[in-house]
Amino acid sequence: MAAKPQKNELKRKRVLNQKPEGKFSDSKKPKITSNPQKHKLSSRNAHSEVTKKPFRTPTKDYEKPTFKKDETEDSKKLSRIRAKELTEARKKRRKKHFTLEQELALLWEKMRCRNISKEDRSRLVSEALKKMKGKISEIASSHVSSRVLQTCVKHCTQEERNEVFKELRPHFIALSSNTYAVHLVTKMLDQAPKEQLAEFISSLHGHVASLLRHMVGSLVIEHAYNLGSATQKQTLLMELYSPELQLFKDLVTGKESRLEDVISKLQLQKSSVLRHMTSVLQPILEKGILDHSIVHKALMEYFSIAAHSSASDFIQQLSAPTLVRMIHTKDGSRLGMLCIRHGSAKERKKIIKGMKTHVDKIAHDKFGCMVLVCIFSIVDDTKLVSKIIIRELEGNLKELILDQSGRRPFLQLLHPNCARYFNPDDLTSLSLSIPSLKNKSDGEAAEGEKNGDDYSFDPNTQLSEGGKKDSFKRRQELLVDSGLAEKLVDACIEMAEELLRSKYGKEVIYEVATGGADGILHPTMDEKLGELHEAIASVVAQPKPDEPEQEHVLEQFHSSRVIRKLILDCPAFASTLWKKALKGNCAIWAKGHSSKVISAYLETTDSAVKELAKKELQPLIEKGDLTLPVAVESAKKD
Repeated sequence: MAAKPQKNELKRKRVLNQKPEGKFSDSKKPKITSNPQKHKLSSRNAHSEVTKKPFRTPTKDYEKPTFKKDETEDSKKLSRIRAKELTEARKKRRKKHFTLEQELALLWEKMRCRNISKEDRSRLVSEALKKMKGKISEIASSHVSSRVLQTCVKHCTQEERNEVFKELRPHFIALSSNTYAVHLVTKMLDQAPKEQLAEFISSLHGHVASLLRHMVGSLVIEHAYNLGSATQKQTLLMELYSPELQLFKDLVTGKESRLEDVISKLQLQKSSVLRHMTSVLQPILEKGILDHSIVHKALMEYFSIAAHSSASDFIQQLSAPTLVRMIHTKDGSRLGMLCIRHGSAKERKKIIKGMKTHVDKIAHDKFGCMVLVCIFSIVDDTKLVSKIIIRELEGNLKELILDQSGRRPFLQLLHPNCARYFNPDDLTSLSLSIPSLKNKSDGEAAEGEKNGDDYSFDPNTQLSEGGKKDSFKRRQELLVDSGLAEKLVDACIEMAEELLRSKYGKEVIYEVATGGADGILHPTMDEKLGELHEAIASVVAQPKPDEPEQEHVLEQFHSSRVIRKLILDCPAFASTLWKKALKGNCAIWAKGHSSKVISAYLETTDSAVKELAKKELQPLIEKGDLTLPVAVESAKKD
């Protein structure tokens, strides 16, 4: 019987029979080339190469689990439907009139279409109003329903509108403070007849001050103020003056337009009025509700009676960049000018810096442009003004000089405070000042204290009400030294014909061509002005058009007048025009509208210009082709 193998020997045999577990088997050993160093691996790399397991590619039978497309879409659709149903259920529990609002939204989508007929829209509006009857005040605050109501109020009949007004009448104050309902209230005011507007303004009694402090409610007060008559406007303003006027609206008839008149008539204490107005206006300034004209008017009235310290505090608050939002109204622009006139150098700097990137828009505004005029007339820091205001004006120069408002800042530099370009109201605005901030002598201050005026004013304090710099020097730095004058002349040369024919541009080209008031453009710009005179003469030298619709510059209404005026006021231009355009051609222009331009050579006070044209014009006068004005004829007889 053979002996059993030992345990260690069996174990050795099993190990020898096993296949190698590495990457390479016995049948696939790596071949070593003639250069063994090329395939030599470090111990670390060799270990990683040996122990790395091979990547197993998936078998052909393996496939990712797939779902049917229709099944996934159906399940997603069902989940969306369930989510929508849950949302609607929650809204139904939360909103009392949710179902009604949905019905109204469907009607609104139909009635607001542009291609719908008037009969169909009227039918839909009537249907919507019937559904809302008795619930209008409750659903007016809804985002959707308020829009439906606005459309209904716009397109319904007057009888239906009256019914809506009656239903909303007790709730106007609450609705005026609502973010969505405020648009319905303003729409109602736009469509309201005089009786309903008066009734609405009467319902605001006692609530004007509180609504003005509200960001949304202030919109309603401003809207009613703009729509109201002068008496109704004064009624709204009265509530801002005194608590007595809030309680008893019949104390004042409305004829008193100024706060000082109201105080004197009712014998109110000025200190009490100032305290009340400060309590009303201070929160408005802090919240930045500065866009409304009623606020601007109230501030102007406040400044008319304010003490020195109160007026200074308000000017300091208004000198922030928010002032730009105020100067679009008449009183707002006057407030801006008062802040510039009475503000310190630091406050003026704030105002000018706050205008950055807004100068072009301000210049185009009817009232805002006057603030720029005031800055050009008062502020001595010409470098700051040139850097911010002049540079922005130059960026849109060609458009501004043709604009009714945009040309005014340039005209102020060329010819300050000229009655031809600024009406009396504009000139009054430029000269306004705050009574308590005027420089007073000791005697005047003492007199004010005797009269009970609450002026906490130190007469020794120096206040800068205007610029200390010489006005001509300030103009020269802003106009000539800044380079604006050169760009103005270049623009006039390029746009000569367009400016001559323009109702507003003709005044700019006239002032530039004459060299401005006090000869501010002379002698620095004499050469450039000569080029401008030649450019105008080149336009005049163009042949008379054959078509009657096209008017020559000597026959057009605006251009003929400005050329005539230039001949009378600028001898250098008159000489250039005669030599380049009119000499030898006067017989063509001696009849008709252009004859007034030719006769200007005989009306001018400059003897040299008169001698230039006398030889050619005298035969035309003797023939009767050219008639002289009556004034010239009478002067000859004398």
